[in-house]
Amino acid sequence: MMTSAIGGDVPLGVIVVGTGFGCYTHVRALRHAGFEVRALVGRDPDRTAARAAMFEVPLACRTLTEALALPGIDAVTIATPPHTHAELAVEAIGAARHVLCEKPFARDAAEGRAVLEAAERAGIVHLLGTEFRFDAGQALLAEAVATGLIGAPRMAMWLMHVPMLADRDAVVPEWWADTSAGGGWLGAHGSQLIDQIRATLGDFAGVSASLAHIVDRPMTADDGFVVHFRMRNGCVGVLQSTASDRGIVVETRVTGSTGTAWIEGVGDKVRVADASGVRSMVVPDNLPNVPAPALPEGAVTTTYEQMTTFGVEYGPYTRLAATFRDRILGVDTVGPEPATFVDGVAQMAVLDAARRSAGRGGEWIDIEPTVSASVSPSP
Repeated sequence: MMTSAIGGDVPLGVIVVGTGFGCYTHVRALRHAGFEVRALVGRDPDRTAARAAMFEVPLACRTLTEALALPGIDAVTIATPPHTHAELAVEAIGAARHVLCEKPFARDAAEGRAVLEAAERAGIVHLLGTEFRFDAGQALLAEAVATGLIGAPRMAMWLMHVPMLADRDAVVPEWWADTSAGGGWLGAHGSQLIDQIRATLGDFAGVSASLAHIVDRPMTADDGFVVHFRMRNGCVGVLQSTASDRGIVVETRVTGSTGTAWIEGVGDKVRVADASGVRSMVVPDNLPNVPAPALPEGAVTTTYEQMTTFGVEYGPYTRLAATFRDRILGVDTVGPEPATFVDGVAQMAVLDAARRSAGRGGEWIDIEPTVSASVSPSP
């Protein structure tokens, strides 16, 4: 399909765009999966050069165009602010490179659809950076529902309150504080939870939402949200989260017609309760816990950086990176299905509806199903 480094024992070459989460997670997870990270792209040349040296990436580039001119580049991963995703993804797709793009996928569903259409026309592998499909707890919960262990799912709860941004002086990137740039807790974290709900319960039928500004700080974007949702299978539920709670509470639970399944905290312990009692699900061999290696000294300085390097994302991301590798090489994989750009468009449709609802005082907004003519690409 394209001239590349694929073949023999030559590792797949990849460009990472983004000097924050791109370095903390993408660079390290891609290497764990056997990729060779050949270039780092960032807007600030001094920061990009320093980060490339810190994370032992051989080349620092100011533009993706510059990096794409390098030999032996098979793929591009994008870990930049969401309002930049579409332009970068379309450029990489136009160069016939496979793409893994962070969430939220785009500024809105319309922009996301344009990227999806470009990817499908090019026949490239396209994945979304929703790594928690590969988290053992989330994957086992989805399996409990899919295999009928709790009967028909009727009610669900995704609840997470954490203190990462409870301090008014917590430093966040400019884009994160700006609604027009896709910032805020709904976009940053809600997009991840929306994907987890879709992977567990299927497609959304509609939402009613409220956005919260819990801590007074100079930002237009939200730091908390409440979303009441209804799925196409009839299950109803609540999605609620904030990064500005002084305490911590985490609850992920699906109640069905014959039983209940839930994750204990943020770990891999999933319990199922039914008429026969309560039991634990067994973590399969394809979802091992991969501890995060230590970051280079001085890599983390702000509260936001601490939040994005908490450690729970590294293990799932190594499995997402391995799936990206296998999809490029045409190798069959065992385990959870990764999210593609099709899921990215569906995710943006839910985010668009939630934001529209919040702007209309919680009005119920129906969500149209996402349609795609996507086919599995061959390497």
